[in-house]
Amino acid sequence: MSATRLLVLGAVRMHGTAHGYLVNSELDAIGAQDWAKLKSGSIYHALRQLTKDGLLRATQIEEWPGRVDHEITEEGEKEFARLLRDAIRRPDPRPDLFASGLSFLSELTRSEALALLDERLRALEAERDEVTARIAAAGDTDRLAELFDMLKESADNNVEWTRGLMRRLASGAHRMAGDDPQ
Repeated sequence: MSATRLLVLGAVRMHGTAHGYLVNSELDAIGAQDWAKLKSGSIYHALRQLTKDGLLRATQIEEWPGRVDHEITEEGEKEFARLLRDAIRRPDPRPDLFASGLSFLSELTRSEALALLDERLRALEAERDEVTARIAAAGDTDRLAELFDMLKESADNNVEWTRGLMRRLASGAHRMAGDDPQ
């Protein structure tokens, strides 16, 4: 899965119609250049590729020579939803994928977000149990003590943070798709 595809589709979707500079500015505003290692060249390449794949529709703007506006297609909506759900439900060693999903978490209904996070939590707990079993089975724990401590603490933190997000969402934190406007 590609964090870039999710981010670019999401940014275009959010604006309805967007050109490359707007997409780049939107993603820069959320720091994606840092945590997703996203460069403006990658964004423009993604816009071209997503258009070629039929996920975006491009329109040349006559008043602005060289400017191309993009809008998401029906297939693009489906791909955005698939990428978003996968980013939330599946733990991945690359944090940019989950961070990309979190950027658009509010596009899900509260119940769907909680269900996907529950899937993620179960997978994270299984990963934590696997790390714990590996540590218990290791013979030379002195040599690997710091590595094992880091792996175990990271696994514990991921589980607890996900539980916390689920509690916050269940108690009404964050505006989600389908919530009553206030």
